[in-house]
Amino acid sequence: MLFSSVTFLFVFLPITLLFYYVMPRKFKNAVLLVCSLVFYAWGEPVYIFLMIFSILFNYVSGLEIAENLENKKAARRNLVFNVTVNLLLLGFFKYYGFLIDSLNAVLPVNIPYYELALPIGISFYTFQILSYIIDVYRGTVEVQKNLLNFGVYVTMFPQLIAGPIVKYKDVDEQLQYREESLDKFGRGVLFFIRGLTKKVLLANVIGKVYVEVASLPHAEVSVLTAWLGIAAYTFQIYFDFSGYSDMAVGLGKMFGFEFMKNFDYPYISKSITEFWRRWHISLSTWFKEYVYIPLGGNRVSTGKHIRNLLVVWLLTGLWHGAAWNFVAWGLYYGVILLIEKYVLKNALERLPGWARHVYSIVLVMIGWTLFAGESLGAAVQYLGLMFGIGGKGLADREAFYLLKSDWVVWIALILASTPVLHNSYRRIMRKLGKKKAVVNVLVYGILFMICVAFLVTETYNPFLYFRF
Repeated sequence: MLFSSVTFLFVFLPITLLFYYVMPRKFKNAVLLVCSLVFYAWGEPVYIFLMIFSILFNYVSGLEIAENLENKKAARRNLVFNVTVNLLLLGFFKYYGFLIDSLNAVLPVNIPYYELALPIGISFYTFQILSYIIDVYRGTVEVQKNLLNFGVYVTMFPQLIAGPIVKYKDVDEQLQYREESLDKFGRGVLFFIRGLTKKVLLANVIGKVYVEVASLPHAEVSVLTAWLGIAAYTFQIYFDFSGYSDMAVGLGKMFGFEFMKNFDYPYISKSITEFWRRWHISLSTWFKEYVYIPLGGNRVSTGKHIRNLLVVWLLTGLWHGAAWNFVAWGLYYGVILLIEKYVLKNALERLPGWARHVYSIVLVMIGWTLFAGESLGAAVQYLGLMFGIGGKGLADREAFYLLKSDWVVWIALILASTPVLHNSYRRIMRKLGKKKAVVNVLVYGILFMICVAFLVTETYNPFLYFRF
């Protein structure tokens, strides 16, 4: 079930909110758990058993680790066993087919296998569970003895399928003690509508351009058309994913929770290092805290630091998808970050701001080409078109048509990917004083109605991160 669907907006969410707010405090988590399980089971009902197993297994594992903290060997054994089981589950459902395909490509025999549907959100909730288990082992959080509260943490539908990845220590107290208020609920609604607008009016609209370009025969694609196609994907994945994250943060506020911000205008970055401080912040901080720092971080020799970065980015690529283009995408960023640190160093800082921005956005677009490809080979072929290999020349009518027919959309995308529109709106609201609330209701109400109109009439409504 998509947040940007009529069923969610007018059936699931209103019913969930109604039951949540009419129930006494002691039953609110029970409502959240039941509704989250219904939400999860909506697409693939059979995987509800996998989710229930994950809840029970990790709840018991957390208790076992906590009971043995004074016996480090026993606690470590329990930790290793738990992490192994969680990663094997993730690996089986997400990487089983990839592994068999890779073996079939090099072995003289063909190993048949049954392709499994990927449980939605498995990468996200597995990392959330691991953060809890590792922090219990470290002694940085108290073990959760309430099975209901733990179940809510694992399954909470606002951020279950697409994050942000919520570390247990960030919501530990909120699971038991949180305050709902009219003000927080209102701010949640604004966040949600803002995210819905990003998804429906920006991501979905520009996504069609990339689909159109990617479906063209390569011989008919000019360099400019290829770059416009990947520019469309660059905007689509940002507004798609950040829109979903904003909706998740907004939904969290409606139920009294505070989740971390997952995006901070990444396309205004002036280096790749800065880009990854602004993009998918919850994933970057997770890898930093649970992989990079335990490996030694940057407080090691140069050789080990290079190893640490490459390991983190190899895992980042694999986390996103079971295909060689994702591995290449992860290592691509690992290498660039190493170059920025050890080769370019301060050279970037000496460049004008516009040059650093162009440098960053071009590298990001090349990265999205690897990411968007159906395979590594397809991604490499598309990269070739972007640099004049196997295409139709520098520019053609298709490119000018895409620019001319969607020029308003392109301008809106550029402006919305910077803080300009948001900051301008906030300045206007501050000047309105007491009229601010009325204007907010009108503006966001109109945006919501436009989004619903698009959802009712349009059939193109994908969510790119569902496959992760």
